Amino acid sequence: MSAVRFRAKHARHPHDDAPDTAAHFERITSLPDGPEKEELRQEVVRAWMPMADRLAQRFRNRGENLEDLQQVAALGLVKAVARYDPARGCAFESFAVPTIVGEIKRHFRDYMWDLHVPRRVQELRNRVRASSRELGVTLDDRSPTVAQIAEHSGLSQEDVVIGMEALESYSALSLDAELSKNEDGYSLLDTLGATEPGFDRVTYREAVKPQLRNLPERERYILYLRFFCDMTQSSIAEQLGISQMHVSRLISRTCERLHREVEAEVARAHDSSAERTPMTV
Repeated sequence: MSAVRFRAKHARHPHDDAPDTAAHFERITSLPDGPEKEELRQEVVRAWMPMADRLAQRFRNRGENLEDLQQVAALGLVKAVARYDPARGCAFESFAVPTIVGEIKRHFRDYMWDLHVPRRVQELRNRVRASSRELGVTLDDRSPTVAQIAEHSGLSQEDVVIGMEALESYSALSLDAELSKNEDGYSLLDTLGATEPGFDRVTYREAVKPQLRNLPERERYILYLRFFCDMTQSSIAEQLGISQMHVSRLISRTCERLHREVEAEVARAHDSSAERTPMTV
């Protein structure tokens, strides 16, 4: 197969170096699937790569690396070559350009958002943004209201609000971002709350109180001396007239018993709550 010929510049095609691949596509459609057909497709892809690169460059400076955009454009070109049917009568470039641009836009839609946003919400965002820009020209730089955007875009006011919220979802703000221009280093992370450990301590104490009341008096007294009066085991043993080893065994056995009883009570409360909650279909 001869090399791909390029059209003369006097054809005034929007792509000056647009190659003439009509014969290649005619040959491709006549061949069965196989190595020869795939080789022809690859030759056509290489011939049209300059056009794909130029289309990718239209989307540079939008937060994505140009080389990555060129790869996406090349993927769109491959799809266009595989799907193009010359029998429909349109020029290949008329079919390929929308295919490549659509692939690039799909890349931005699916991979460039920091937060996952449903496609419908992304479309609302785009319509709201376009309407806001168009209205901003006629409103003396005043921000349009929700009602004005809804009337201009044909959306409901509820959808406009959703689209406006999505405008802030394309990129996320780092927790290390400073909230003021001062040099105090105050960042968004400093505004976030932390879990209060005292809350869990209160919960544990309330859960164990009923079990403590049910303990034998001597075991309850030993726990009181150890954990509330902060006495050592040897001091407790001396006061009660028993061995330190006996005190240690009593404390361990009593704490294990309390732990089992509290866990069992929590499980019973959970099961009871589940029984009272009606099932929804």
